[in-house]
Parts: sequence; C-alpha cells; structure tokens
Amino acid sequence: MTGAARGQGAAIVRQLLRDGFRVAACDVLIDELRDTVADADGAVIAVGLDVTSAHQWAAAVATTVQTFGALSALVNNAGVLHRAALSEETAEGFERSWRVNCLGPFLGIQAALEPMRRSRNAAVVNTCSTGALRAFPHHAAYGSSKWALRGLTQIAAAELAPAGIRVNAVLPGPVATPMLDETTQSRLATTMVAGRLGEPAEIADAVAFLVSEQATFITGSELVIDGGQSLQIG
Repeated sequence: MTGAARGQGAAIVRQLLRDGFRVAACDVLIDELRDTVADADGAVIAVGLDVTSAHQWAAAVATTVQTFGALSALVNNAGVLHRAALSEETAEGFERSWRVNCLGPFLGIQAALEPMRRSRNAAVVNTCSTGALRAFPHHAAYGSSKWALRGLTQIAAAELAPAGIRVNAVLPGPVATPMLDETTQSRLATTMVAGRLGEPAEIADAVAFLVSEQATFITGSELVIDGGQSLQIG
C-alpha cells in the first residue's frame, strides 16, 4: 500500500486493517507513516519507499513477504499533483509527475508479480483520477500521467488475467486531503453536484471492495468515485 502516510492512503490502510488484512504501509514520509501505523498492534508495518526506485520496490516487497509470508494485494495510491500552464511547465516538473504517478505503479506491479502469482485472489488497485477522464487546463503533467496509468491498468489486467491477478482502477474526484489546500477545496466544493468534496474513507471503501472476495470476477474495471463531478465536465 503506497502513499500510506496521510489522507486517502491512511484511510485505505485503516479500512484494510478493519477488513482483516495485514498491511505493509509504504511512503517516503517515514516519520508521518510511523505515526499513522503506531496503534495497529503488529498487523501493519511501516516501510519507507520511494516509488520511483526499482531497488526500493524490491526491498519493500521482500520485507512484506518476509514479515507476512505472502503478498496478495497491491494498492498503488502514491501520487503527486502538479499544476502549471503549458507555457510555464518544465521538463523536470513534467517528468516527476510521470515518474511518481505512472512509473511508480509499473515498478510496483513488476516487483510484486512473482509473490502475487503464488497468492489466491491476487489483486492490484491503481489510484487514477477524474483528470484521466477529461482535460483540465494547467494539468498537462498530472493529467497525462493519470491517462497513462489508466492505460497501464488495462494492459496489466489483460496480461495478468491468465495468472489469476486482477487489476482495477479507482478514479476519485476531488477529495478532502492535504493534497488540496483549503482555498482549492472550498472552490471545488461550490461546483460539485454533491455539494461537497469526497472523504478519504469513501475512496478507501472502494479500494477495499476491489481487493476483497466480493470482487473476484472484476478486472480491467474503472470505478469513478466523484460525487457526480464527471457529469459536469464538457
């Protein structure tokens, strides 16, 4: 489980623990991560992970298997939100979005593949975005990286189905997390059909369903969780 230290990721960790999973909670924010998992009584371990590093992915997977004996689910939740007009975007900013938002999940799937092949009801869930459904101005790096992650999800689902590994995506709309500052949250809330932003727990419920025994016939699917936001996008 990546991006686990705060917000949506921390909510997913809590829900998976309630559902009986043992969780390797991964993040670059290791101090915050330790605080997040402090009261979990051994059912969760904190693992420092830069998702853009293949070496760190290999170590994280090895630690997970060594600690828990198996790896049956991978939740690629880590992501960065980067905004810039096309005229002001930099190669570095653009590449960083792609490295975290798309390369990271690819490296994670690749690193987890062998232990997941050995697990029953193995599942991958990638966190995409409604930014991968329609075009938002000033989001060239973020939006294109999430569109790419949608494609990766579909390809992985098709390729890994014979191995019994399911691959799905959740596409959240705006969620009340530290990724969005308070001004942005207030502005977006006024435009939402639902009259509010999503809550991290609402995304966590969807992720928990997709890795559960209730979703064993679901792969290659995209679950939009946006309070109707995409209904307004022209």
